[in-house]
Amino acid sequence: MLIDCHQHLWPARLIEALRRRDAYPYLRDWTLHLPGEAPYQVDPAAHDVGLRRDRELAEGREQVLLSLSSPLGIEHLPGDDAAELVAIWHESALELPEPYRIWAAAPVADPDPVALAKVLGEDRVAGLQLPATALAEPAGITRMGPLLAEAENANKPVLVHPGPAPACAPDLPSWWPALVPYVAQQHRAWLAWHIAGREQHPRLRIAFVALAGLAPLHHERLAARGGALGPLDPCVYYETSSYGTRAIDALVRVVGVDPIVHGSDRPYAEPTDPGLGAAFTHAMFTANPRHLLTGDMR
Repeated sequence: MLIDCHQHLWPARLIEALRRRDAYPYLRDWTLHLPGEAPYQVDPAAHDVGLRRDRELAEGREQVLLSLSSPLGIEHLPGDDAAELVAIWHESALELPEPYRIWAAAPVADPDPVALAKVLGEDRVAGLQLPATALAEPAGITRMGPLLAEAENANKPVLVHPGPAPACAPDLPSWWPALVPYVAQQHRAWLAWHIAGREQHPRLRIAFVALAGLAPLHHERLAARGGALGPLDPCVYYETSSYGTRAIDALVRVVGVDPIVHGSDRPYAEPTDPGLGAAFTHAMFTANPRHLLTGDMR
């Protein structure tokens, strides 16, 4: 069973809601406007449900987990703005056909654990996605504690995804947000979890997108500065999107094979097999994602 733990696909109702907005984030036709990034021309085919589904089935995926793109900043919007868009995401994404399942989203400026608990009770909700910007320090872990606790109580995992990028100079290349703030956010959230997360949520399974910004590879510098990697946490996972053989192989040398789970970040990147052998392919695409999602034995 091939599982892709991380894709993005906007249902029609979410696209319509973004087009109705006059403040960030908003769409004008197919041009996405965010406060920290240059206007981005969205490919309509990338959000054509029929085309995307046909491709997943042809490539043999039995589960594709869709997430609300946290760089949009929806989770950080105040009050009713966040609640409305998050509700539209849940309602419309849950109507998508198999093989799609979804990550729940949650407002982080005004968390509502009761509403989240209801959504996590849906069979086709794989777990909770939170933006790394909400988990950027140990105090953030504590502030998000009621949401993390609901995922823990539901025995469903959390996916940590890059959040909104800060405004950057207009002369920077288009790849800047993905390579600088996104990576730094993941690295920072991983360190915050390393300090405070497991102590507060002993049973929670948690996965960091984009190999946690390669944070575990800095374990020698961490030790040199007075910290310690410590024993490997069997319930922390590393999702692979946008990384290939060299980065994945390097991380395996630090954390081992078991925490590595496949995610493609489609349509922004494509699924890749790092070519590290048949046993590793099975682990990354099937056994490890299944363990992340269910906690069952590999």
